Amino acid sequence: MTDSHQPSTTAVSERPYPEWVAVPPPWAAPPPPSDGPPPHPPAPPPAPPARWGRSALAAALAASLVVGAMAGVVSRWRWHGVRPTLNTASPSVPAAPSNPAPVAPSSPTSPFSGGGSPSAGTAPTGPTAALAAKVTPGVVDINTKLGYQSGSGAGTGMVLTPSGEVLTNNHVVEGATHISVTLVDTGRTYNAAVVGTDPTDDIAIIQIQGASGLKTIPIGNSSAVTPGDSVVAIGNAGGVGGAPAVVTGTVQAVNQTITAGDFGGSNSETLTGLIQTNAPLQPGDSGGPLVNSAGQVIGMNTAASAGRRFRSGASVGFAIPTAHALSVAHQIESGQATSTVHLGLPAFLGVALDPAGQGSGSSSGATISGVEPGLPAAGAGLAAGDTIVSLDGHAVDSSQTLSGLMKAHKPGDKVALGWSDSSGRRHSATVTLAAGPAD
Repeated sequence: MTDSHQPSTTAVSERPYPEWVAVPPPWAAPPPPSDGPPPHPPAPPPAPPARWGRSALAAALAASLVVGAMAGVVSRWRWHGVRPTLNTASPSVPAAPSNPAPVAPSSPTSPFSGGGSPSAGTAPTGPTAALAAKVTPGVVDINTKLGYQSGSGAGTGMVLTPSGEVLTNNHVVEGATHISVTLVDTGRTYNAAVVGTDPTDDIAIIQIQGASGLKTIPIGNSSAVTPGDSVVAIGNAGGVGGAPAVVTGTVQAVNQTITAGDFGGSNSETLTGLIQTNAPLQPGDSGGPLVNSAGQVIGMNTAASAGRRFRSGASVGFAIPTAHALSVAHQIESGQATSTVHLGLPAFLGVALDPAGQGSGSSSGATISGVEPGLPAAGAGLAAGDTIVSLDGHAVDSSQTLSGLMKAHKPGDKVALGWSDSSGRRHSATVTLAAGPAD
């Protein structure tokens, strides 16, 4: 699994990028040699590293802030998958061991049998297969392109309406410049667009384009979930597509609070009211259904914990109850934007900002560390080393101030931009804000 940066593709977005990026997965078997004996079977999947290798340029930009509707960290290469939890806020939840033992695909306390492999490729059988068959027609694989960082990602989603409205995690689509959705039931692939996101609750709604008559997921009563209930988790484990992975487990606790984020502990948010299970989740399972014994979806798989670091088959998983996820979905559907619910794509200026200080001799402002070609800032003549000092008549004294001002705008808005160059000379221009990557 690799990723790369080029000077002409400085990462530029309003929020940190999605988790575990780049497919195929790192445990894919290497191609056989042209001669000699066949290679040994591939080793079991290693624990994904906190960060993948980056070029010197990417490392230099790692502290930059990115401006769209909000600021974020540049160059964070991660899988779209189940997010690692940084800690659990509830004292009733024991901390996961730092090196947990592998968890069997089917929990011994579950009445279900015949669960599939958590790494995809082994089809479920028996009662588990029967439950999965009720839900998988409404499950989709989500694949994204992260155009400003030459990356890609994969996750899972659930169809809510026959016309193609899909529920998934926000971290599955954030940073995406292109989204495609593959129906698990038919294998057909469509483009999709962001309808709205709630980064605080890690919930997003996307719309499949040009689809109709789709099968939807059956919804269960998430408020009736209790510890000890048997569950099945379904998802695009490993981001490999095809038949979804199906694993079993039990509910360990409800109404849990966690802090979920990336391996470095940044881009985190506190999620509350979660269902905790021991179903062994994988990168790529995010946004997928957690299913009860009646074959109804009671949660959306969102995070996994293994001693503060994600490992394949993590033994502690967390899901957002469907009642909460759907309440946010209905708010997005109704067009009710709030401080946490964002509709459509954010406004985008197209600059990476240096949070360390001012580089143009001005006493305050937001110093630019990179400009994305073809976007508004580049078109106005801004360059690395310049410092933005005003936006639409409002003074800018820091990158955080600029990010806050950008949140008041939408794509297509015309704004007056003031900046000083590296020699201290002042400039101004009116720019039309672009549509940024999903936030």
